[in-house]
Formats: sequence, structure tokens, C-alpha cells
Amino acid sequence: MENQDQWLKFAKHRPSPHHDERPNECDIELLVIHNISLPAGQFGTSYVDDLFMGTIDCHAHESFASLQGVRVSAHCFIRRDGEVIQYVPFSKRAWHAGVSSYRGREKCNDFSIGIELEGTDNDAYTPAQYEALVAVSRAIIVRYPKITTEQIVGHCDIAPVRKTDPGEAFDWSYYLDLLQRELEIFE
Repeated sequence: MENQDQWLKFAKHRPSPHHDERPNECDIELLVIHNISLPAGQFGTSYVDDLFMGTIDCHAHESFASLQGVRVSAHCFIRRDGEVIQYVPFSKRAWHAGVSSYRGREKCNDFSIGIELEGTDNDAYTPAQYEALVAVSRAIIVRYPKITTEQIVGHCDIAPVRKTDPGEAFDWSYYLDLLQRELEIFE
């Protein structure tokens, strides 16, 4: 990670306008895993990038009508082939969590980092995505020691009434085992 700017060296950088400053008193202590595909269930399109960049054509697909005026972002997006695209530096507040709460603390965007996986709740994630997610997670944990494996959650955990991602298809055990091995190697 490039310390000053808080951009991953191995990621493609696409600075999104959809972010702002974190509250000064907040420490980054949570990693939130999401999924997204646009249109739903279709992979490899440019629409997720367009959404995070604020350039999505809401007329391009009938399901996009509800996205009119939506301003969202994630810190990183991991495509099916493992490509990592970073939209917001980790020091800034990305707009990924929405109305959310973790252990009684509201507004998770204030103190979390959001990673989007290209996928759906029910489609298996690819080995390349898990490998990339582990690499991103390790870089984040090294930089932000308050984020431990116990401080990694799904969107479903911080917004359980509204969200179900990363879904049943996400293999938490596999991911956390890979991450733990990676962390042990670099201790």
C-alpha cells in the first residue's frame, strides 16, 4: 500500500467522486464484504464501474431505473478474474454500507472499509476472487491493526433487514483460512 495516499499498489486506480472525509475521531476498525453485479447476475459489464464513477446510463437496462441519482462507492471492487479496482483511498469514507450498525455503533461507513465482489448471493465466487480478496485484506490488516479476522463481516451483518450479501455462495471458512495462512506467513 502506498502509505500517504492509501491506495493499493497492485490495484487499478479509478478515483470515484462518491466519497468524503471520515469523522476525525473515528478509527478504521471494520472490513465489510459485499457483492454486486449489474444487471443482476451478469458479470464482466462496465456498469458497476459506471455506477461507482457516477456515469451510469440509467436507461441502458430496465433494472437501472432505481439507480437514478444514486451516489455509491466502495473502496475496492474485485472482478471475477481477480482484477482489483480501487475507487476510494482507505483514509476516506466510501459510501458502501448505507443505513447500518455494528455492535451498537451506527453509520458503519465512518469506521469501515468496503470491498465489493463481482457476484450474487447464489453464484459461487471464483478462486481468483478469493486470492485477490485475501491480498487486499492482508494489506488492510497490516495498515489498520484494529481490523482483525473477527472484524471482517458481510453487508448482511451490518444491515440485516436490508441486505443479504455476500450471500450463501460466499465461503467464509475458505476465505478466513486462506487469510489466516497469509497473515502467518508475513508475521
